Amino acid sequence: MNFYTDNPSLSLHLHHPDMVRVAETAEKGFTEQGTAIPANSEEAIQQYEMILDLLGNISAEVIAPNAADVDLEGPHLVDGRVQYAAGTRKNLDTLVQSGLYGMTLERRFGGLNMPRVVAVMAAEIIARADVGFATIWGLQDCADTIQQFASEELKQKYLPRIQDGATCSMDLTEPDAGSDLQSVRLRATFDEANNCWRLNGVKRFITNGDADIHLVLARSEEGTTDGRGLSYFVFDRADGGMTVRRIENKMGIKGSPTAELVFNNAPAQLVGERRLGLIKYVMSLMNGARLGVGAQSIGLCEAACREADIYAATREQFGHPIGDFIQVQDILRAMHARTLAARTLMYETARYVDLSASSKQASRVADMLTPLVKLMASEYANRCAYDCIQIHGGSGFMKEYACERLYRDARILTIYEGTSQLQVVAALKGIVSGGYLKIVADYDSKASTLTLTPKLAECLAALRKGVERYNAMYDNAATEGTSAPRFEHHARRLTEQVALIIMGYLLLFDSVRDNSYTDACRWITEQL
Repeated sequence: MNFYTDNPSLSLHLHHPDMVRVAETAEKGFTEQGTAIPANSEEAIQQYEMILDLLGNISAEVIAPNAADVDLEGPHLVDGRVQYAAGTRKNLDTLVQSGLYGMTLERRFGGLNMPRVVAVMAAEIIARADVGFATIWGLQDCADTIQQFASEELKQKYLPRIQDGATCSMDLTEPDAGSDLQSVRLRATFDEANNCWRLNGVKRFITNGDADIHLVLARSEEGTTDGRGLSYFVFDRADGGMTVRRIENKMGIKGSPTAELVFNNAPAQLVGERRLGLIKYVMSLMNGARLGVGAQSIGLCEAACREADIYAATREQFGHPIGDFIQVQDILRAMHARTLAARTLMYETARYVDLSASSKQASRVADMLTPLVKLMASEYANRCAYDCIQIHGGSGFMKEYACERLYRDARILTIYEGTSQLQVVAALKGIVSGGYLKIVADYDSKASTLTLTPKLAECLAALRKGVERYNAMYDNAATEGTSAPRFEHHARRLTEQVALIIMGYLLLFDSVRDNSYTDACRWITEQL
């Protein structure tokens, strides 16, 4: 099996018309001698396919078969250090030996220089195999923060190590600072004698908490109580000064060690400038992390769909496979439509992230779409996991079926890296400013130039009616004042409505390229 080649939807997005510009942007300025620089965007996309093909094979043949045992064994705390489950260690070793770490790092650090689209696709493929392991894999995104904001000295010290397989964590949350990161209290004080900073305090709920390389949010400015007093630091576990107090016993993603850490005069180095830790560096990292959770969510949706399809085709009741019954077909149709809708939104967002390197407008669109991806994909993952168990009936409640694990793993997706409620808050700016309507207007203008089948023409008409309904909903909410707290009572409905509209237009475009997407487009427009 191969989790890339068996999924035509991934190829459709990898060969999206805008990928030419994405590849050109990714390769711009990279002309180092002795490296395999693609001659053109077409050759670059062929390289992307080769990498994804290799990753798809490893995911199907190594990571997925290990998932059940990893879930059962979990990590262990031995003498204050985390030991991965045997399957997790095998997964990591296989990926490192295959040269697949450091996907987005520049070639001068030994990386693969992959655009965000490819990195997100890799995350989706791995998450389909094991969402818990995908959280460990995804933390190599910490390298992007070092690459973008750290000094050249720190880049040279840490980035080649990450490319060689050093694990990472981002240490943000504390016992009294979860969603409210302005309340972080872990202290950073400068040690002049040793020319380093010293970290003291506790971090909680840290994914992959005993990693080799940590990015730590800490309070560097005495007398401050808000985000302006926070800076960002890189800490090397090999330097000592940090212990793991415990590993949390979680409902799901049990192979991913979630730890409580104690820093005691731990030496660290400043990333970038003081006071910008939260308002610039963490916000940048969190946007990438939210896209990563979107990828995890869609990978889980894909896994749930396939488990449900197989069971519906093979389980017989009343003399027929249960997949012959309309009620079951309706569930399967909704599961597949949600998966395709979330996926098209995610890759549209990832393309804008890649293009934002050379376009402020692309950056603005990426910032608006990111909370929609995190919200809709994670909520859909929970629904797909729920429906997968429903298709299995009583068997789905038993641990010998994968859907039970998927259901437990899915629950965290709407919580970490910003809850669904916080994604709605993040989307409010685009709602009040009219930014989302501008995106929709651009899509509608494009749709007007296309030759549509009768079914797709119906979808377009439904989307336009959905926009009218959104405007009516907005006007009704705005009567209470767009700056008033009561406007937020309507925010969830407005956010979901505009997300459905955007996903509907994107599925319309996908359907023009491949008519097998038409049913998903129709399902989404029915939800309007």
